[in-house]
Amino acid sequence: MTAMDEATLTSAEDLLEYDFADRSILNRALTHASTAASRHDSNERLEFLGDAVLGLVVCEYLHCNHPELLEGDMTKVKSSVVSRQTCAEEAKRMGLDQLLVLGKGMATARELPSSVAAAVWESIIGALYVDGGLDVAEDFILASLKPRIEEAVQSGHHHNFKSVLQQVAQNRFSSTPIYSVLDEKGPDHAKCFEIGVAIGGRSFQGRWGSNKKRAEQDAALAALEELDVAIINEDGGVQISEG
Repeated sequence: MTAMDEATLTSAEDLLEYDFADRSILNRALTHASTAASRHDSNERLEFLGDAVLGLVVCEYLHCNHPELLEGDMTKVKSSVVSRQTCAEEAKRMGLDQLLVLGKGMATARELPSSVAAAVWESIIGALYVDGGLDVAEDFILASLKPRIEEAVQSGHHHNFKSVLQQVAQNRFSSTPIYSVLDEKGPDHAKCFEIGVAIGGRSFQGRWGSNKKRAEQDAALAALEELDVAIINEDGGVQISEG
């Protein structure tokens, strides 16, 4: 493994606001496979670990801080905030991409590929986890991503889908949406409901919810998707094209 100079390692620690007990871990996190003697000496294994830690921290945050979200909602938020694009943006924002040791071929490139920038951010997370434990890695991740997480949570819930569907039904079908309970399960104190919606005799796919109001909102969204009125973006946000 290529040994980095102490000044570069110190710069990295200053950016991370964390002093490594074992600087060789940080060294490895900043060593790209293009310059390593072998792939075992590169940051790829730490990237793999960091990706898992990142997913865990985001999922735990959502589970603890947003009990109103169902599994599907949390999956959409997680997909948004742990994307390659997000990781690359965070690496570049912090300047970590400038500290990555690259082989000659990549070092002369005009701009570091986003996939490489994303990988160094995840490898740094892996390094923080190995050197300092989960709490250190968690603090680093949430300091960067908490605003993104909250934004992604809100993006999926800023529309009243029942209200939008009501307008669409009146404009397109001169009718009113009718909601009905298709199924229910669970004990009385924690019952879930599957709600379906129909407009003018046309039925749309039902949706499950932890209560009837939530299931009705999700059923309305399902109908809006089928009517090509609502589009769910890659980041989990919902775009309404009419209503």
